Amino acid sequence: MARAILTALLCGGLCSTAPAHGAPPATPATVTGHGVTLRSVSVDLPFGKASFPGGAGAKAVNNNCLACHSASMVLNQPKLSRTAWQSEVDKMVSVYKAPVTTADVPAIVNYLSALPARPPSTPRNRPAGAGQRAS
Repeated sequence: MARAILTALLCGGLCSTAPAHGAPPATPATVTGHGVTLRSVSVDLPFGKASFPGGAGAKAVNNNCLACHSASMVLNQPKLSRTAWQSEVDKMVSVYKAPVTTADVPAIVNYLSALPARPPSTPRNRPAGAGQRAS
């Protein structure tokens, strides 16, 4: 049932992002079936201005990876080996059909594998204490 609802949302166009600045709002849509009513919603998605810090390969990572991933999400991953990053990039391209330029793959893998290790308790790009529960 949940899969059918998700499919309806994705394929039926019931969920949309906010219209472009100055564009008229989209007409709300409602679909009812099998005891379930789905209503369209308008979602304002955050605009991540962060990009990957400079260095060899940063341009390739910014051009290919930011379409799906925020820089902070990637920069907060644990330190991975070159082999592990190669596997991740290969998976993004082959399984998820990421539009990564083939010529950029080596630069992306080199950049990601050269990221410094982060201490487990202090994610990159997050102030100390942010996201921790109060005791």
